[in-house]
Amino acid sequence: MLVYLLRRLVVAFCVCLAVSVLSFALIFLAGDPAIAIAGSGGSARDAEAVRIAYGFDRPFAVQYLDWIGHVLTGDLGRSIYFNMPVTEIIGSRLPVTLVLGGLAFLAALAVALPLGILAALKPEGALDRAALLLAVTGQAVPSFWLGLMAIVVFGVWTGWVPISGLASWQGYILPVAVLAFSAMPAMMRITRSGMIEVLGSDYVRTARAKGLPAGQVILSHALRNAVLPLVSLAAVQLGVLLSGSIVIESVFAINGLGRLAWESLLRADLPVVQAIILILSAVYVLLTTAGDLLNAWLDPRIRGAG
Repeated sequence: MLVYLLRRLVVAFCVCLAVSVLSFALIFLAGDPAIAIAGSGGSARDAEAVRIAYGFDRPFAVQYLDWIGHVLTGDLGRSIYFNMPVTEIIGSRLPVTLVLGGLAFLAALAVALPLGILAALKPEGALDRAALLLAVTGQAVPSFWLGLMAIVVFGVWTGWVPISGLASWQGYILPVAVLAFSAMPAMMRITRSGMIEVLGSDYVRTARAKGLPAGQVILSHALRNAVLPLVSLAAVQLGVLLSGSIVIESVFAINGLGRLAWESLLRADLPVVQAIILILSAVYVLLTTAGDLLNAWLDPRIRGAG
């Protein structure tokens, strides 16, 4: 297990290093950052002054090493728009995104896991068909459209819940539900397919032949092996929820990290954009690595194969 752990940590480090290079390079691939900061009304002299002030005239490698050196010490730079440290801005927005994504993940898992198990017990049955229809709908409907429809129906027409902001806990209901609905289908379908495969295996038939209760067979024997693919997918889905909340946060006017990223792009606040890309990418890599390690702990065969 230790060898597998070290191998996965090395891979995660290499991926994070590559992501840091890409996140830094994306700013330059989008165009001249000095012109973006100077604004549409800035002259060539203004752009050149910005280029010198921010060190954009130096070689790319020198700029990257200087930037990553500050990042490793916790210095993510200074916001051009807010004129304050980027760490303070992200520190005030990140908890909102973490809570929103975490609640949506738990809600999606709470629906997907039992629904996938129940659908697998009677394939092609009424419940199975209804579950698959729900999954297809969840994958086909754009989250922004679903969010707008939820605002119209549950906020404007009925007035049951707030339609923007997080002034109270009720403000989480609609954005969490919309995010969860988009994340649930994949987890439900992989749970269903895993359970169908495992329920037809020899050791499950043996457990049933011994007269074990159906609940014990499903939860103790079948689910442990069927849940292995779900662990990896759940880690990926949680990363997607955290990094992909920009649309939902914009629709529901939530001041989280996703909305900050969108606003920073519009304002050409490059240090903030770089920091957000780096943080969300690192979180995604860490979550997928944690999913691999959890799978290896649950199934010793993975350690030997890895």
